[in-house]
Amino acid sequence: MKNTGVEPKHTFSIYLPTSLYQKIANKAGRGKIGTFIREVLEEKLITEEQNQKEQLKQQLIKGYQAQAKNKKLQKELKAMEETQFEDLKDE
Repeated sequence: MKNTGVEPKHTFSIYLPTSLYQKIANKAGRGKIGTFIREVLEEKLITEEQNQKEQLKQQLIKGYQAQAKNKKLQKELKAMEETQFEDLKDE
């Protein structure tokens, strides 16, 4: 079976207020409304995905900064590091 790279398509109906439909028709042109709506949806999904990635990045940065400020954790990490170096010297 050949893979032509064409995705299967789904058809669905949506109900829009006449004023919105007119705006879309004026912007896209009659006969190109489906393509216009698909492109707008793709842009919206890409933007939301980028926003989610940015939010995760910011959360990770905040978490890292909070850990770096934690003095107790820093002392524990330093003690563990020293213990590991001592163990390596003993080997």
